[in-house]
Amino acid sequence: MAMSFFDQFASPSYLGIPLIAIAIALPWVLFPAPSSRWINNRLITLQGWLINRFVNQLMMPLNVAGHKWALLLASLMVFLITINMLGLLPYTFTPTTQLSLNMGFAVPLWLATVIIGMRNQPTVALGHLLPEGTPIPLIPVLIIIETISLFIRPLALGVRLTANLTAGHLLIQLIATAVFVLLPMMPTVAILTATVLFLLTLLEVAVAMIQAYVFVLLLSLYLQENV
Repeated sequence: MAMSFFDQFASPSYLGIPLIAIAIALPWVLFPAPSSRWINNRLITLQGWLINRFVNQLMMPLNVAGHKWALLLASLMVFLITINMLGLLPYTFTPTTQLSLNMGFAVPLWLATVIIGMRNQPTVALGHLLPEGTPIPLIPVLIIIETISLFIRPLALGVRLTANLTAGHLLIQLIATAVFVLLPMMPTVAILTATVLFLLTLLEVAVAMIQAYVFVLLLSLYLQENV
């Protein structure tokens, strides 16, 4: 029983063909396409307003050079939110519970911010490795610590997203199993547990959106240091 709880995180396959590509491509099919009409429907209007608000807030601390990333970061956030929300539906697979996928997003984007900083302003980029006013005996130690913290950033991005979604899915499955087990024996306790499950599901919906926002927000902060 304990091992079956983790079966939901296994990449699905059919006739030996992995289906994770379909799970990744499905969100793009669900997005409403822009119309050529002057007045859009309510769904497209709401989607455009939310994306505009997010982009304005995300790009406000960045200079003009960083605004080139607006389309990429906005698309990434919408994509992550959609995948995370679809993963809360029954009998679905959440690709963002796979550390390999999250690292595939985190490492190239983090590396791009570092390369931009080293190309455009190498002195400032290297200056982040040594805080101003550091005593001379501490300089080698601080450089090593800051270098390690720099390379840990993409790992922290991927692990944070994976751990939060995995823990939420496991907790929902554990409580749902408890509800089914308790229902024949103690219906009152089962109803109370089902109420907790409903509240936890609402919390997981918020976590799915917040973690996608945090992922993109941290990428924008890394970009802010290098542009």
